[in-house]
Amino acid sequence: MMLKGVPAPRLGGEPPWSRERPDARPAPTAHIRPGARIWAIGGGKGGVGKSLLTANVGITLAQMGSRVCVIDADLGGANLHTCLGVAQTDVTLDHFVSRRSETLEELAVPTSVPNLSLISGAGHMLGAANPKYQTKMRLIRKIRSMDFDHVLLDLGAGTGFDTLDFFLSGDLGVLICLPEPTSIDNLYRFVKAAFFRRLQELEQTHQVRELLGVAMAGTTDATVQSPRALFERIKRLEPERGAQLHEAMRQFAPRLVVNQVRNGADAGIGQQVALAARNYFGCDVQSVGYLQYDDSVWRAVRKRRAFLLEYPVSTIAGALRSIVSKILAT
Repeated sequence: MMLKGVPAPRLGGEPPWSRERPDARPAPTAHIRPGARIWAIGGGKGGVGKSLLTANVGITLAQMGSRVCVIDADLGGANLHTCLGVAQTDVTLDHFVSRRSETLEELAVPTSVPNLSLISGAGHMLGAANPKYQTKMRLIRKIRSMDFDHVLLDLGAGTGFDTLDFFLSGDLGVLICLPEPTSIDNLYRFVKAAFFRRLQELEQTHQVRELLGVAMAGTTDATVQSPRALFERIKRLEPERGAQLHEAMRQFAPRLVVNQVRNGADAGIGQQVALAARNYFGCDVQSVGYLQYDDSVWRAVRKRRAFLLEYPVSTIAGALRSIVSKILAT
């Protein structure tokens, strides 16, 4: 399915991870469990509103009575503290990366919102933006064990392995984009990259690994030009394994939010993108709403205040609360 003026998703071309450092080890599996629920908020492109969404979702959950911690997981460009009006502190993820701190709770600083804490991203230590695989896995394990009701990860831009692995480590993935062709194209790339990164983690057999390699490299082999075709090929090679993979990937179900909507056509983008992704990837991307373009947002940012606190009865604040309620309900 093609959206008017928007490039259709495709598997061809240079794979998104081909320019990344050679860390092809499997991504971590998300485990649904009692206790903290991990929200991973991404979108592929910078400037679409990931930090804004993370901050205000965190505030909403805290105002509902939950104990919430938001973590700036954009290790190379941390700015979540600005969205929350918290001064940059010397206590950041740098301390964890350098092993000056062994727990994340001691890095969490309170915000002006009761029940809401913040862990600022790394940024001062050389190399913190590209942690070693063991450091990344140690961080993910610690995040999973945090003593909060909800933990929100504000991810960086792009489709590097670190960003993908943080996204896939969550119990709940939330994607955000703008109603613009470049943003939507980057969103498709992010979904594709995360989809195949998860498949890499799940698949062990040699024949299927070869098929994944062909698909990920974007070759012209017509039999693997879409994930649906890939699953059919796997099922023919190994029917039982193919069925298991298909079922496992059905659990890959990101929620989608469209930001800066200006008109009715923009408002329909979320449903169109979700439908196109479902038809192409075979995964259940769910559109959970949109946020209107509102000048109050940038006015709040300039005041270093979350718009939900500065303009709590605005239309956009109501839309944000509705999105959170819908995500919690699903």
